[in-house]
Amino acid sequence: MTEHSSSQIGSAEPNIPDDPFDDPSYEPADFVVVANRLPLRHSSAPGDDGWLPSPGGLVSALTSVLQNRQGLWIGWPGTSADQEPPSTYEGIRLKTVAISAEEYEEFYLGFSNATIWPLYHDAIRSPTFHRTWWHTYREVNLRFARTVAENVAPGGTVWVHDYQLQLVPQMLRQLRPDVHIGFFLHIPFPPSELFMQLPWRREILAGLLGADLLGFQLHSSASNFSRLARRLTSATGTDSGLDFEGRAIRIGSFPISVDCDQIVELAADPKVRARAREIREGLGNPEFLLLGVDRLDYTKGIQQRIKAIAEMLDDGLLSAERQVMIQIAVPSRESDAHYEQERHDLERAVSEVNGEHGLVGHPAIHYLHKNLPFDELIALYLAADIMLVTPFKDGMNLVAKEYVMCRGDLTGKLILSEFAGAATELRGAYMVNPHDTDGIKESILLAMNAGPKETRDRMSRMRRMIFRRNVYDWAKAFLAALALTTQ
Repeated sequence: MTEHSSSQIGSAEPNIPDDPFDDPSYEPADFVVVANRLPLRHSSAPGDDGWLPSPGGLVSALTSVLQNRQGLWIGWPGTSADQEPPSTYEGIRLKTVAISAEEYEEFYLGFSNATIWPLYHDAIRSPTFHRTWWHTYREVNLRFARTVAENVAPGGTVWVHDYQLQLVPQMLRQLRPDVHIGFFLHIPFPPSELFMQLPWRREILAGLLGADLLGFQLHSSASNFSRLARRLTSATGTDSGLDFEGRAIRIGSFPISVDCDQIVELAADPKVRARAREIREGLGNPEFLLLGVDRLDYTKGIQQRIKAIAEMLDDGLLSAERQVMIQIAVPSRESDAHYEQERHDLERAVSEVNGEHGLVGHPAIHYLHKNLPFDELIALYLAADIMLVTPFKDGMNLVAKEYVMCRGDLTGKLILSEFAGAATELRGAYMVNPHDTDGIKESILLAMNAGPKETRDRMSRMRRMIFRRNVYDWAKAFLAALALTTQ
């Protein structure tokens, strides 16, 4: 397979009107957010043809910024063309980028999630390299870049998000060299020994180098990128700044966070607290309630966690009546056969544990494969004595931060993978190697036996850290850094 030069990327001209800024029907935006998905999702409720806001603090933070700057959000609606999303949401304009069913298979399920996703997550599963997927990835990225070029005002600011759109910065720069471009990667960026496997490694690096500011969750990811750029392209500089094709590019780490005020407010809501008590009562008021909340993905280490619980039940260290576990597996990429197999394997593992250790009315593991409203998640966080967050690799993992922010009374214990980005900040957690089953078991025992003072000290330390910078501060910090860059 041959590698294309960066000059080939995005060479087509944008479809902009001859005199766009004199056309009253053309409303360019000074600030544009570009992401694979719009901030809305189509309702799956029977008989409901409406649109709902996507969950999460990121949408809230970016919506707030867009409202203040009269901005535009560009993305794919996640549905077929016959389900047209609204043109505005919460006072911000939306622009749809269409993706066909075939492109979804090759761009999203293929290159984005069967090539880039595993490669960037330590190749926990082997990435798959297909030229047709790569070609479709380029085509879809170019479509996004053209849409931005047609809709951003002269000298405007564009903030591109995540691994699905890594070619957009350079494509957009060739189309609109007048705009300021920021890019933020929400997942890890791999070290050279993994990234070098990618046949189109130079194209990806050149695509990202089109940005004025490249943001990563952790310094290690920023360093990985900068070193690879210096090795494989003409870029020169340091881990924090590069010179490439006559431009200065800033590289930095910007750890994402949660909406602290929203979580604290929900956690104090009498209805939510009553629901938390109801959950515990429905489980027979166990001595300890352990909780896992994860998107169904092989990177999350859910089955390794289940294995640790099973062994503790085998050894008599846990009892299905006194120590109960809830595992929430949020549906993910359900049309992907690999994820369907992941679900099958997980549900079989849970069934085996319950078949061997559960009692009538007392399963050892309560398992749910569904999306839950955010207030229900908060109630679960409040109900749980021990939170298990044990991914094999994660860019950040906001579930860990959400759980900590719920514990205003400084109760609750967090068991956290040392390979989650959140581990660099949440030093009060019980750190584990998710590949070490014995280590997970030991940490569960330590958490169960921790006294009130140790628990308060650990939780207080983590809460102070999260309060220092919420998701709004994260967005402001990135945009402030982008504003300081020069073309």
